[in-house]
Amino acid sequence: MANDFSKEEIVMYTNTLERFEDQLIVSKMIKKYDVDPVTAERTNDRIWVTQPYISIAEDGEDVTDLIKDTTQLSVPITLGYRKNVANKLKANEYRDQVQEGKIEKAAIQALSSSVNVSCLNVASLQGTIVVTSDSASSSATATKTGFDKIAECKSNFLEQGIPNMENYIMLSSRDYNGMASNLAARTVQDISKSAYERAYIQRVANFDCFELDYAVQCAANAATVTISGANQYFTPKSTSTATTGEQSNYDNRFQTLTVDTTVGVVAGDSFTIADVYAVHHITKQSTGQLKTFRVIANLSATELVICPAIVSNGGSTDAEAAYQNVNSTPADGASLTFLNSVAKPMNPFFHSDAMYITPGTIPIPKDAGVKVMQETTENGYQLTFRKWTTGFNDNIYYRWDVKWGVTMVQPQMAGILMFSQT
Repeated sequence: MANDFSKEEIVMYTNTLERFEDQLIVSKMIKKYDVDPVTAERTNDRIWVTQPYISIAEDGEDVTDLIKDTTQLSVPITLGYRKNVANKLKANEYRDQVQEGKIEKAAIQALSSSVNVSCLNVASLQGTIVVTSDSASSSATATKTGFDKIAECKSNFLEQGIPNMENYIMLSSRDYNGMASNLAARTVQDISKSAYERAYIQRVANFDCFELDYAVQCAANAATVTISGANQYFTPKSTSTATTGEQSNYDNRFQTLTVDTTVGVVAGDSFTIADVYAVHHITKQSTGQLKTFRVIANLSATELVICPAIVSNGGSTDAEAAYQNVNSTPADGASLTFLNSVAKPMNPFFHSDAMYITPGTIPIPKDAGVKVMQETTENGYQLTFRKWTTGFNDNIYYRWDVKWGVTMVQPQMAGILMFSQT
């Protein structure tokens, strides 16, 4: 039969699936969102999911004049990633069965790395809470070192109403080991011993800490940019209406901001705006800390796409009151202060609800004349393995595939920590 595999090949594939799942370190910390394959096909692999509602509590017994409009926000998630590894063995090479196993191991390493890198890229480039330190992670200066800065990440979460649980931070290898060096010198016996003997840190300030062998680098930015135009606040909405009258869901995560110049500004840059402070998402009380923003795209000579959108309640609508995230609208001429002043790795941190990972499927007809095995890992990834020959030569061909999506559903529940910034 064209689709039959030997017992040895089936065992090899089972071991492959286990190795693939074991190496999906980053994606295991992200919430999974399953999509029905039929729905995915009919929507061109683009599905809208809802964000949590936020309500406003009012005083009084009679609610006649207190009934509010409800605005439901949603975010599109896409199955935008598909990676494969294709190899071949010549007939003479196939005599050494060890080669097949080595090819399989390299393929799984490449695919699992692709999944992890996609998660890190989204977390690093779209998380909007930015914490910086003007010292290295190994610095002995108590208020500037790793522990205190991770604690500051926690403070930012709590001040803005983000749950103090299921929080993760991923540190580049140099920052992780620098922090381990600092902790090794402390007097907390179990922690300092592990840090000294194994350069190992586990939980700091209620964040589970992990070491990265790959980290997204952020370039330095010394640009001078100011706001160009008053009243640049954002009004959340459920849908938008095209000129044809057609309504469609609207993505409220981003805003186009008009500035005097965008020269030297690139996607991934982080900044604050003068006198624009973050508020608690529920109580709407100012945190006393400047709101941090990320550049998503440099759109034109005077326009930046930023995240999150500036919801200051400048228009006094029910939607703005519910989803307000800053205390005031930026003033015309207000300065942007860029936080990434030195080129360094971005260490992402996030709550598990901040992102969704969406496993996809790759249907292969069983009568396609190709040997096919497909299995799904515990966290939802379908790994597809194919093996075939053409008859035109003596080569044996192999292919491994995986399809998935990663979406930053709530950018205000994620951020980055950067050390050694001036």
